[in-house]
Amino acid sequence: MNDKFYTLSEEKQLKIVNAAMEVFGKNEYKKASTDLIAVKAGISKGLLFYYFHNKKELYLYVYNYLMEIMKEKVADTHFLEITDFFELLKYAGVGKVKMLEKNPYIMDFAMRAFYSEQEAVSDALKIMNTAQEEVLYQMYFSNINTDKFQSGIEPFKIYKMLRWMGDGYIHDIQMSGKTFNIDAMLEEFNSWMDMMRYLVYKKEYQVEQTEST
Repeated sequence: MNDKFYTLSEEKQLKIVNAAMEVFGKNEYKKASTDLIAVKAGISKGLLFYYFHNKKELYLYVYNYLMEIMKEKVADTHFLEITDFFELLKYAGVGKVKMLEKNPYIMDFAMRAFYSEQEAVSDALKIMNTAQEEVLYQMYFSNINTDKFQSGIEPFKIYKMLRWMGDGYIHDIQMSGKTFNIDAMLEEFNSWMDMMRYLVYKKEYQVEQTEST
């Protein structure tokens, strides 16, 4: 990416990012038109490719931008004060839903980006996500009270299991052709966590105890 993109005002940067997010969110990567992105951003296609050398570079920039925004909005002051593993996941889930619901383009783009399989950018996204997962876990779950877990239980493995369950839920919705509803998924996810709490926590911690704000 050309560093001159960062010399633009924040408003102009956001206009380009939002235009790209809308077009990529509504279309498969292959069919997403950079001409349309440029039109919606109010710039020429030549200028778009002056800032971003190619379509893939633009896509990955928007993806990274979304990830940073999600981290910033979800990991607020209260998030970092929560010490219960499952309460932390629930709080993060609610935060993500609120953010996604504010902008339909974010929702559409996130769904295509996180769960794409055959797109030209899929492999690059998987590499990025795999590299980030353990680092982000250590960053955000470093304050959890591990004494609540039964002996031999590794919290990171529980985290991955729950993520795999979420991925499976999304896959089933996509395969069935049903309309995805993020609130319904959050409700399901919370019920999985309640069940998992009974399986992995010591008896005295199996009942949900919401931490005070």
